[in-house]
Amino acid sequence: MVMKEKEKIDLITRISLDINEVKDIDLLLERILTNVRRFINADAGSIYLKDKDELKFSYTQNDTQQKRLEPGKKLIYNTFSIPINNRSIAGYVANNCKTVNIPDVYNLSGSVPYTFDSSFDKISNYRTRSMLTVPMTNQRDDVMGVMQIINAQDDEGNIIPFSSSDVPLIMHFATSAALAVERAQMTRNIILRMISMAELRDPNETGAHVNRVAAYSVEIYEEWAKGRLLSAKDVERQKDILRMAAMLHDVGKVAISDVILKKPARLTMDEYEIMKSHTYLGARLFGDIQSDFDEVAAEVALNHHEKWEGNGYPGYMDPLTEKPLPGFEGPDGNPRPKKGEEIPLFGRIVALADVYDALCSRRSYKEPWDEDRILEEIRQSSGSHFDPEVTDSFFSCLDVLKSIAKRYPNEDEE
Repeated sequence: MVMKEKEKIDLITRISLDINEVKDIDLLLERILTNVRRFINADAGSIYLKDKDELKFSYTQNDTQQKRLEPGKKLIYNTFSIPINNRSIAGYVANNCKTVNIPDVYNLSGSVPYTFDSSFDKISNYRTRSMLTVPMTNQRDDVMGVMQIINAQDDEGNIIPFSSSDVPLIMHFATSAALAVERAQMTRNIILRMISMAELRDPNETGAHVNRVAAYSVEIYEEWAKGRLLSAKDVERQKDILRMAAMLHDVGKVAISDVILKKPARLTMDEYEIMKSHTYLGARLFGDIQSDFDEVAAEVALNHHEKWEGNGYPGYMDPLTEKPLPGFEGPDGNPRPKKGEEIPLFGRIVALADVYDALCSRRSYKEPWDEDRILEEIRQSSGSHFDPEVTDSFFSCLDVLKSIAKRYPNEDEE
């Protein structure tokens, strides 16, 4: 169906407003690419974000490759960087802040300085033809990244060149997207600065660790949400909040002594009791709830050490008074532990994501476990430590989780 010019302008305006609702950078890139491809009816696309003098391949979509996968599975991709220069198409667009519209990348004019790297097509058995590559610039005309849209299609699915009449609208959208990216990057950086305070105290609490735990949590939640009567809009909104809240699951460790956090040996019982306080101390930071994010961040911080069978901590505690909630005192006068679905869903999800990453990672007191041992431990802990349904969701998206680990390596792995 061919849209009129006014309909296209109205649609691109609605899309621009839609992306401004997303706060997390990773989920924002997904929303940007989904919307622009839908608008222009493109088969695939990628977004590169500027990182110093390079472009970092940050997100991609490809409907043709997606259809080759089993239903419900996601496209796996690895990140990489390319220099900002005139040799590649994306590098040229970023270097010169110019839009490039190519009808067929395999028939480039000899007068252009850039070339098309066909190795990705060969590896993936894909055929790139038409390509529209647009710079994403902020209000200062700084290039934030590059949006590359691939293989425009007509109503019958035939690959066609991108219409020159759509280019100004896409350029306008790219500017709106760049502003949203800048805001989301600012939000991510503020969270990472909070994490860096915890990292000064606990060397395990790194930016890579919290990014992995947060990304794992979103994938597990999305898998859990499949088959349930949840609206797509609610799932997207919850993913955005969960992604940021999960990054702050251990922020309460800023209040724990270095003697305990950096102790290379096993903690004593008294030290362990102090360590456990990071849950409610973290929740206390979000006690003045003014947004859904505050509520979820407090929920995750407080509950990510609860266990499905009911022997986790801190239980039904008021984070402010550190006393049991009325009616939830245990026989010993301490807060009764939560069990089963008494534990909020996001606490159950982050609990598994956090343990998985800890087992995969090197610590001062242990080497990384091998994969078979990790997966067996998680299987054995289903129904005791972990929610069985959350565990099933974890195994259903395990391939994606492994790719996330490569996207956020520890410094000694880069």
